[in-house]
This record gives sequence, C-alpha cells and structure tokens, in this order.
Amino acid sequence: MLNNRLRPQTNEITGKIGKNIPINPNIITLLGLFISIFAGVLFASGNLAAGALFILVSGVCDMIDGAIARSQNRKTKFGGFLDSTCDRFADAAIIIGIMYSGFVDPILGALAIHSSLTVSYVRSRAESEGIKCSVGIAERAERLLIIVVGSIIAAIFGGSHSIMFATMALLTILSYITVFQRVYHVYVELNN
Repeated sequence: MLNNRLRPQTNEITGKIGKNIPINPNIITLLGLFISIFAGVLFASGNLAAGALFILVSGVCDMIDGAIARSQNRKTKFGGFLDSTCDRFADAAIIIGIMYSGFVDPILGALAIHSSLTVSYVRSRAESEGIKCSVGIAERAERLLIIVVGSIIAAIFGGSHSIMFATMALLTILSYITVFQRVYHVYVELNN
C-alpha cells in the first residue's frame, strides 16, 4: 500500500543513484540479506535500536538493487527470483532474532513469520496465474516499518516486552488481513 503510493517518487530518486553504481544488482541483494541477518543478530542480543537501524540500511539495499537493475538495463528473471528469495530469508531472520531475545512469545513469533511468508506466497501464486496482486494493507515495506517503529519506541521508552508483543501482534494481524485481501482479489479476478 505505502510502497505502491511512493514507488514513482522513489524509483525516480533511486534510478538516478542506480545509474552511477557499477556493481551487479545481485551483489547488493545479497548484501541486503546479510545486513538483515545482522539486524536479526542485534535483535537477538537485545539491541532494539541497532536492529531497527540495520533494517533501514537493508531497506536501502533493497531499493538500490532494483534501481541498478532498472537504470542499467540489468533486470533479469534470476535477479527478481533472488531478490524475492532473499527478502523471505531476511524477514524470517529479523523475526527469529526478536523471538530469540525473548521479547515475544515463540507462538506469536511463529505466526508473524507464517503471516509474512504467506503474504508473499499468495502474491507469487496469483502472479503465476497471470493476476497482478500487489494489493493489501501490509506489504513488506509496511511490515518492516512496523518492526522499526515498535523497536525504536521500545528502545526509547522501555517496556520492551509489552511494546514488542504489541508490535508483532499488529504485524501478524495486518499480514493476515493482507492475505485475505489478496485471496479475495484473486477470487474476484478469476470470477470476472
């Protein structure tokens, strides 16, 4: 939702940056994954603010890899596949780090991972049927933003367990709502 509204402006800005970076976009994709894994490690160690910061850094990599691919005409099917796969690993690493730290219950953490992966799976499956499916209230950018904001609030104001529980509960609920929005969207598209 947020991602789709800001995409034209961010694509213009990142496109200018991407033209001047002489690196294979797949390298940036992998760098973003390693940064996300490091964010998960920071969360696991209890450092919420640093974890949030590294999520933002990995988000920059996620924007730049696509910008390089588009602006330098280096877009490939494998690059898109790699990017999507790395995003799933990154999301899981971040949530596992939060779970490991004890900030959230393992059941809620597992539901957060499941809901995040299912949002992406439904889109991928719909698109394999030829249906554009970037609808929904909580795409990846929104989910990561929820974690970043919750982590920063918890780091500043304390009450880490209750704030992170609320953060992950919100992420999970909005993710499942997005799944249902996408399933409904596909149902409508297939029955028209």
